[in-house]
Amino acid sequence: MTTMFLLDVPENTSIAAVADKDAAVTIDRVGPYFRISSESAIVIDRRSTGCRHAVWYSCIAGLLNSRITQWDKDAMRIEPR
Repeated sequence: MTTMFLLDVPENTSIAAVADKDAAVTIDRVGPYFRISSESAIVIDRRSTGCRHAVWYSCIAGLLNSRITQWDKDAMRIEPR
């Protein structure tokens, strides 16, 4: 299972909302974090989130059994380890 955590703050809500549009992704909360999970890769388009680069490059709070394979100005891709 691919799992990433984002701090549940206003700056990150658009990232969670874009991830939630993927039917393969589930989102819930663990303490003060969004837990975003999928059986496959999680791919989030940065422009769809409306995030500025500073927010984009600081949004990930943690990963579980996952690794970042893309995190650039275009997209974020988290894959199973």
